[in-house]
Amino acid sequence: MIRAAAGYAGVVITTETKNIPLFDLARSWPELRDEVLGIVDDIAARGAFSLGAELERFEEEFAAYCGCQHAVGTSSGTSAIELALRALGAGPGRSVATVSNTFVATIEAIEATGARTRLVDVDAATRCMDPARLERLLATEEIAAVVAVHLYGRPAPIEEIVAVCERAGVPVVEDCAQAHGATVAGRRVGSFGAAGAFSFYPTKNLGAFGDGGAVTTPDAELAATVRSLRHHGSRAGDANLHVRSDGGTERLDNLQAAILSLKLSRLDGDNERRRAAAREYDALLGDLPLGLPQAGDGVYHLYVVEMQDRDRVRARLRDAGVGAGVHYPTPVHLQPGFWHLGYRRCDLPATERLSSRVLSLPLFPGMTRGEQQRVARALTDALKD
Repeated sequence: MIRAAAGYAGVVITTETKNIPLFDLARSWPELRDEVLGIVDDIAARGAFSLGAELERFEEEFAAYCGCQHAVGTSSGTSAIELALRALGAGPGRSVATVSNTFVATIEAIEATGARTRLVDVDAATRCMDPARLERLLATEEIAAVVAVHLYGRPAPIEEIVAVCERAGVPVVEDCAQAHGATVAGRRVGSFGAAGAFSFYPTKNLGAFGDGGAVTTPDAELAATVRSLRHHGSRAGDANLHVRSDGGTERLDNLQAAILSLKLSRLDGDNERRRAAAREYDALLGDLPLGLPQAGDGVYHLYVVEMQDRDRVRARLRDAGVGAGVHYPTPVHLQPGFWHLGYRRCDLPATERLSSRVLSLPLFPGMTRGEQQRVARALTDALKD
């Protein structure tokens, strides 16, 4: 599903004379076409669509890429978070802590386990969970797990978050949906906590041709539990599908797994192209009255700036043919569907301030320097008015 509130545009633009989209998912198709069509033909000819060699291969490759012993393919990033939390014991009568400055799926996954969601404000500089605020929460409440969100391609302060949680005896699930390949001190995200949860939605740095996700973990027992939960609660080798726990249908299919294997081999190169585009934006926008993203080990899923009068500037960019987005215009705790969490306006001031100031500029592998210059000119004009 394309989620308009998150700014995911389904527009396909390939020339500099037309509008510049936030994402261009079609631009990489010519270089992938022959191999992808070969994958489709092979899998269709064998009728091997589910729980097969392609899935096992991708799980092994992705685990090795992330520096983890295990990876379990799931149907989406949302299901990856949910199943990881359930495997860690989250459920009714327990609480899970996370942030409100995230896509709603993070909190949907917590709610799906039956656990209560507790929210921690973010650090205004990193835009991610503030470890000091988390430590205060853990000192006053019993928390079953913490979901730390790596946002916009920039890692959260995960070493500090994990250290705080280890002192409290609380496991960490990393929400890595926007940070495939990002590193901290030479380690890839998804390898720090008890589990990592990834989305392979098409707009992600590693995107499938549909929905998909994965759980990474160093824990063999946790991996086995997630494998069971994703397939009706069955266990590996159980030909009669004897259900042993409350599972469901949350598998990654073989076709998506094979496509992801193909694209995984290109991920580091695509991430470097994103970094190069971000450096170009840094140079083009450095003199404007903007807050630019912090430099670091991120992979720039999004290039997010901060400004006053954001909505007017975004409208001017749209008039100029620039597909800017907002991630996210309304924090989850202020969404009507989550008022039951008990939070109100001003409860999470750093999160709420960011929601009124952030603007995502177009950025994707294959974006040209000329397109970035057009974005910079349009943004300069909008800020002058």
